[in-house]
This record gives sequence, structure tokens and C-alpha cells, in this order.
Amino acid sequence: MDLNQFLAEWFDSSDKIKVHTSGSTGQPKTIWLNKEKMRISARQTCSFLGLKPHDVALLCMPLDYIAGKMMAVRADTCQLHLISVPPTSRPLERLVGVSGKAVHIDFAAMIPMQVLLSLEDSTTREVLKSIRHLIIGGGPINALLEKELKDFPNAVWSTYGMTETMSHIALRRLSGKDASQWYEPFAGVSVALDQDDCLMVTAPAILDKTITTNDIAELHPDGRRFRILGRKDNVICSGGIKIQMEEVEEKLRPVVFGDFAITKCPHPVLGECVVMLTTSADVSHIKQLCADNLPRYWVPKEYVSVTEIPLTPSGKIARKEAFDVACSKLKGKLR
Repeated sequence: MDLNQFLAEWFDSSDKIKVHTSGSTGQPKTIWLNKEKMRISARQTCSFLGLKPHDVALLCMPLDYIAGKMMAVRADTCQLHLISVPPTSRPLERLVGVSGKAVHIDFAAMIPMQVLLSLEDSTTREVLKSIRHLIIGGGPINALLEKELKDFPNAVWSTYGMTETMSHIALRRLSGKDASQWYEPFAGVSVALDQDDCLMVTAPAILDKTITTNDIAELHPDGRRFRILGRKDNVICSGGIKIQMEEVEEKLRPVVFGDFAITKCPHPVLGECVVMLTTSADVSHIKQLCADNLPRYWVPKEYVSVTEIPLTPSGKIARKEAFDVACSKLKGKLR
């Protein structure tokens, strides 16, 4: 979908608009969102960040998904000047003119892969550093990327939200002295935990009822802020021990180079076992790194070589597909 197509839908007579979920844990779904509630969400973001009319916003995300749609909605609702570039892995290259001087951007949203690749080139790195408010969503921000962003001069934020909440409902600062591991909800948004420690979101302005997510979280002592530990779907119950896939991946990212993903397979003795998908040609080296850097019970029992890690269109690990690949490759081998 291009910008003109989206705007035609946005300004038509319907009070709802069709949006596709990312499909990170299964098949993408189609849902309908209320346009007025999307406008309320847009105003929440712009108010939190202190954005003003005529500030320059960059659209570099696909308009098929909520993240891209909401950038266009924020521009329309809050009178931002919107610049649109194709949603490539290196979108900032389009902002640098022949003179080498980039267009000024007040506000941009990107996925971690776009940020990471933009950091690799000195020119786009400077463009990235000049963005006044950069929000990053659509996937986990690993420790190495977070460290790279810590000393950025302007505000860099990690987002928390989902399609059903019209994109994010909370932000946490990644750069500067106010950097934090805790997400701060917008005004009018409150959170709690259910019996499984999954985050519940109450936001009367944009949600008809409280949403119970699949995200395992921890609440700050102030009862308002929170941090995400992983997804309930991504828990591996191995020999009576619960292991969070995201925590294993986070532990390995500083030491394992190359693409990999942690998944699981049914196991006749353990119930479930930890499995690593890896693109590395040297699996024996990967095994040693895991043994040296992980708690005993987190070490993968099986390693599956793949040419690429299955990802969703927004760059997240496609967990259902990773599970299917692992189980298919290991069929009949687990004992």
C-alpha cells in the first residue's frame, strides 16, 4: 500500500480502517480499528513527545501495518509535515542530498533492523543522531544496539504496544541521562499483572475493555511503570524449569555472531527442550559458546542449521515458523 491509497481509506466515509497484525506468533490477522480512537492515540504520542504543528515527521515503515499507518495519522491529526520514503532496510539514505546535507527530521519511527543498518554508514549514522525524537518498535532491541544508542544527543525511545492498542501505549528512554529499563505509560493508561504475570492494559480512551496480553512483565514499585521479560507463548517448560526464549537470546547476542533464534520442540523426557536455529557454518563453535555463557538448563539440547532465520515482514522472529522448522528437522531424533 502506498501513501495515496492509505489516505484515500483514511478520508473515506467509514469510521473504521482495516489493519493487519504482524504475525510474529502465528498467522497474521485482519482487524478493524476505529479512526477516532486512532486520532486519540496520535494525540497521546505527540503530547508525550512535545511535538508541535509543522514539526517534520518521517514515514519509512510499511503502510500495511499499524506502525506505518499511525505515522500518517499522527501527521494528519497533529498537523505535522510528513516526509515519506520507501520502507527499505536503509531508509535514511534517501534523506541525504547531493550536498551531503540531510533533511531535518523532528520525529521518526523505525524497526531495530533499520536503526542497526543505519548505524553502519557514517553518513546515515549522523542523520540518525540528528533526529529529534526517534521511536523504535516492531521487535526487541538487543543490549548491543541499546549501548550504541545510549550516548545519542537526541531522544531515542523504545515503544510498547500492539495493533489492538493503535500502536504504542508506553515508551521508555534509551538515550541520555534519563535512559531506563522501565516503560512509562501515556496519560490515561494503566497496567497491572494477571495470575500468570502477563501485562494487562487499561486505556479507556482507546480500548473498550482491559486487554490481557501474552507479555510477561514486571511492575515497578511505583505501580505505574513496567518492563517486559518475554512472551508467555515463548516459555519453554523443560524438565520442570521455565525458560524464556527472549532471555536466552539476549544472553547470547553479545557473544554469538551471525543470525540465530531460540525455539523449542516437544521432548519425550523433558516435556519440551531448548532448540537453537543458527545460520553459522561452525555449529561446534556455537555449541561451545552456549555452554560457556548460559546457565546449565538454558543450554540448547539441539542445534538446527538453517540458511536464514524466519522473520515476519516487520523484522521480528516468526516464532511459529521457527518452531515448525525445528520440529520438522528434528522429527524422530529427539530422545
